[in-house]
Amino acid sequence: MIPRYPNVTVLGAGTMGAQLACLIAGSGSRVRLLDLDAATARAGLARAVKLQPSPVYAPEDLARIRTSGFDELDDAVAASDWVLEAIVERLEPKRELLGRVEAALEVAPGGPIVTTNTSGLSITALAEGRSDAFRQRFFGTHFFNPPRYARLLELVPHAETDRAVMEAFATYGTVRLGKGVVIARDTPAFIANRLGVHGMLTVLRLAQELGLGPDEVDELTGELIGRPKSATFRTLDLVGIDVALAVAEHCHEALADDPDREVFEPPPILRRLVEQGALGTKSGAGFFRREPDGEILALDFETGDYRARRKVRSAAVQAARAEADPAKRVALLLAAGGSGGQTAGGDRADPAAELLRRALTSELRYAAQLAPQMADDAWSVDAAMRWGFGWQHGPLETIDLLGETARSLLDGAAGALPSVGGAPAAYTEDGRTWSFEQDRPAPLPAIARATAPLDLAAARERARANGLPGNAAASVIELTDGGLEAEGILGVELHGKLNVIGMDSLDLLRRAVALASERADGLVIGTAAADFSAGANLALLLIEAEEGEWAELDRAVRAFQGVTKAMRYAPVPVVVAPRGRTLGGGAELVLGGARAQPLAETYIGLVESGVGLIPGGGGSTAMARRAAASVPDGVGADPFPALLHVITTIGTARVATSAAEARALWLLRDADLITASPDRQWADAARTARALADGGYRPPAPTPIRVLGRRGIAAAEALTYNQLVGGQVSEHDRKVVLGLARVMSGGDVAEGTLVSEDHLLDLEREVFLKLLGEPLTRARIRHTLKTGKPLRN
Repeated sequence: MIPRYPNVTVLGAGTMGAQLACLIAGSGSRVRLLDLDAATARAGLARAVKLQPSPVYAPEDLARIRTSGFDELDDAVAASDWVLEAIVERLEPKRELLGRVEAALEVAPGGPIVTTNTSGLSITALAEGRSDAFRQRFFGTHFFNPPRYARLLELVPHAETDRAVMEAFATYGTVRLGKGVVIARDTPAFIANRLGVHGMLTVLRLAQELGLGPDEVDELTGELIGRPKSATFRTLDLVGIDVALAVAEHCHEALADDPDREVFEPPPILRRLVEQGALGTKSGAGFFRREPDGEILALDFETGDYRARRKVRSAAVQAARAEADPAKRVALLLAAGGSGGQTAGGDRADPAAELLRRALTSELRYAAQLAPQMADDAWSVDAAMRWGFGWQHGPLETIDLLGETARSLLDGAAGALPSVGGAPAAYTEDGRTWSFEQDRPAPLPAIARATAPLDLAAARERARANGLPGNAAASVIELTDGGLEAEGILGVELHGKLNVIGMDSLDLLRRAVALASERADGLVIGTAAADFSAGANLALLLIEAEEGEWAELDRAVRAFQGVTKAMRYAPVPVVVAPRGRTLGGGAELVLGGARAQPLAETYIGLVESGVGLIPGGGGSTAMARRAAASVPDGVGADPFPALLHVITTIGTARVATSAAEARALWLLRDADLITASPDRQWADAARTARALADGGYRPPAPTPIRVLGRRGIAAAEALTYNQLVGGQVSEHDRKVVLGLARVMSGGDVAEGTLVSEDHLLDLEREVFLKLLGEPLTRARIRHTLKTGKPLRN
């Protein structure tokens, strides 16, 4: 059974507390948000709701949050299943408030749990003086900021925490909240912040020593070595330089016995920036500053002024870029910097390579040396850095991947790189990890095993061995991994660049639907990438339009419409699992499925109007069908507001900011179940397909659609004329919306006419191709391909 905490009390409506209340309410729990008084709690929630990106999945989630003052603490916590303390990051105020919580609770086996949200305070010290019953159900919860979007959740027990209680909460955190959960030991800054701050401060000092600027360093310490694009200094700006300074000060004070304690001593540049009010993104300037014209300048460490950004010049870095595997790039860079990077005359020959060599050896050595203090096993250390700082490979995993040759280079550079807790390797070939407690390889932690993602690489290998089709854009796979309980379900994994939808992916999808219809009970369409799909292949559309290949374009649009139609009417359920950006043609695939299994963080939208087009792969027709279905025959309601709703959604290229919001836009249905954890999405989608099949799934009948006809077109003409006169839209914007209205109204027919789906698809294809022939549309496409931004013309 997956644990639930229906009633949650959050103590503290500050930056974290209010956002956590929104996150928990979004999972379906009722939340009491308390602060000094009711007004303070209301104000805290109001501030949180205004944050961008929003901490709220859907506006209706706020109805689950009730604000009040600490004068209602006794009643609130007594009725709670989980009490989350999230006040100021200071030991004594937290201890005092936890004492009040204990007095209000009858803590007993099976009763409520109490956690403290802290980024590094001692859980043992916070539990001191509490009753045995309280202590058993008390532990630390370190949510990263912003809690809706940051993946990592560190759970920190003290010696008397009931591990079964905490591990049950870990399952809740993964399944209900969508977090990547690791269990950390009760040491200062826990795992991710300790290693992450150590690494960033090391890089900051090396940058100043070697004469490299923030822009140059971020080019080195980001995607080049398998880290996020924000790299080092952009991350510091995003986190807040004042926050980074506070974390560094806390680590330096708390880590009195740390072998690298001097690394945590805050560099003067951090204090100077804070004193100047240059706190990073939130203040407009930090290590980078955005100018009024949009140009981003970088801080010059020597002068303190901001200058134009510049690129790294390094032969070693240029050579490493040619290697696709980040771990192999790291090995090349370590080897390139192995000489120390200095010429005989003392000038540094390649400061970029030297910075990477010294920074990487420092962070890997530190992680290997301190890992046994911070976690029970190697997996927890690596997972914390993957989820907390976005590393592609954790530090101990990186050491394994470097291999003996690269590792010997690393040892020589670092002096003596300690083995991982005495282990010959952090991981074994049979999937075990090194246990620091047992001093030997052991199975992965329970939470890792319970929430392990579907092994898509293994699924692809099985598929090839079994002769299932695949190409560069997508592959058919069998979803039979472990205890998935989804036998008989096939999958299509999209794995092309940005999962752009072209003829190769359409051909594979067509074959997959036919294959599933013949020999399977269901089909799941998904991806392992962060984004489901960037939409149709605009570059190819533009080329063929410029060359006048209209017959080929007509064939391509028919093929797309044929795929989404085949998905809808397949005799087996087709479940589409969108995540991240699901735009244009990607959204049309979702609309074609019997069900969707979206990730909570799904940003879906029919955005074709931004490039002067309408949805042409069945999306316009699908939305017309949903609009008509919202006003059943015989109820006497005017269908125009429903039509206007979908025309506005598509015509403004609106993108939902969450799966929950997409329901309100009719891009998803209430029946489409939402998955919180990315690692569970494939399995959840396969189970949904299996459940539909077991429930006797029947595809919908191709019923006619009632349309507004000439009335709908006339209303759209009047509305867009007023918008044109008011300067809200351009002539071409209006042309696009009127084309969309013509399709969704069924063309030149009387109001109330019943038309076939094929009639709407023909109109959709006609309008799409006509708009593609417009010079202004092609100008929009060219601009978007060049800049990534829409053009209003």
